[in-house]
Amino acid sequence: MRSILGCLLLLNSLSLFGEEPLAILNLPNSGTDPAAINYDQLPRLSGEHAIINQVAYSPDFQPGDKLEMNRMRLQLHNYLAWYDGRFWCIWSDGPRIEDWPTQEIKYATSKDGMAWSEAKSITGTPDEPYAYIARGLWIRDGELLALGAHYKGKGAFGVDKELELRAFVWDKANQQWSLKGKVYDNAINNFPPQKLPNGNWILTRRDSRFNVTMLIGGKEQLDDWQAYPVVRMNEVKGFRPDEPIFWQLPNEKLNALLRDNGGSQRLFHATSTDFGKTWTTPRLTNFPNSTSKIFSIPTSRGYRVMISNANPELGRRQLHLSISEDGVHFNRMAQLDVPAPEAPPGFESIWKKFNKGIASLQYPHVIEHDGHLWIALSRCKLQTEIFRVSLDKLDRLRGEK
Repeated sequence: MRSILGCLLLLNSLSLFGEEPLAILNLPNSGTDPAAINYDQLPRLSGEHAIINQVAYSPDFQPGDKLEMNRMRLQLHNYLAWYDGRFWCIWSDGPRIEDWPTQEIKYATSKDGMAWSEAKSITGTPDEPYAYIARGLWIRDGELLALGAHYKGKGAFGVDKELELRAFVWDKANQQWSLKGKVYDNAINNFPPQKLPNGNWILTRRDSRFNVTMLIGGKEQLDDWQAYPVVRMNEVKGFRPDEPIFWQLPNEKLNALLRDNGGSQRLFHATSTDFGKTWTTPRLTNFPNSTSKIFSIPTSRGYRVMISNANPELGRRQLHLSISEDGVHFNRMAQLDVPAPEAPPGFESIWKKFNKGIASLQYPHVIEHDGHLWIALSRCKLQTEIFRVSLDKLDRLRGEK
């Protein structure tokens, strides 16, 4: 249950928005009141767990140095795909601090999703002051593309960033990646493009000032896109939009959810009825969020799942899976019972911070394959892992009273 202080802080932040939150969450034991959720009593979803890329020392760490969290390589922004009979995973890999210069994009592959190849670089290590952020795996016209935001300096947002979204293509014959070209200027997407009924592609875009637009195009040429506004920074009082997701509903409406960096600890919601060209003003919802990235996919069994850090009291120390039957309202939530791996040699002194209930588990990406959900995640922003959950277990969760 939320602490009294937490409730007071939340009520203060919610008062900025001046309207009743949109009820998109309605759980069996707490109804539409997110403050009534008892996260300790939520169902637990167990599964199989594996490491994609193990924790590693930062390049300036020397034997005998005291090992601290900022003396290890960064691993974040992971994405999955199934392509050419293999699982593929990409992520941002940096020297030790998130989104600092020389951060690159690495990848690994797997036949079974549990045993992974050695990590290799997609982009190569960029020269200072430049860096890359991994932005997704996109299967376009039969090709596998790895998307990356290229920028200058410490982080992709701010002044004079030279921000650019680029695509790298997998060359199967030569077993390597090469730069295919620029996708869009002043753009960082959140997840790979989705195809619209007319054959165009659509993806979210943030510019270097956090303004959110939709890019529509990419059908004939990789860099042929039209931008349509969704919400600008400071357009909605108290709301600081970040990391939006969206999906198409059966009635052709697009449904979007956005992370809020403004302190509400809730998701915001917007819709479009013209395939992304115009959007309603984002509105506060009753769905809790620990100011972290979310992701959602439809399943082959007719319902939708969303992975998120839903418990604001514990931040990113828990990952949750929520289920929607209609694609709009979520009526089930469970905690993902992600186990803690054993410490690799040399990391024993600091491994307590990687333990269950202590480590942060964040930036999930999920695909469905072979009757399972495959969820990639980052532990402490320092290790890339995967967690597999059977769809049969989700079906049983749906049937619980």
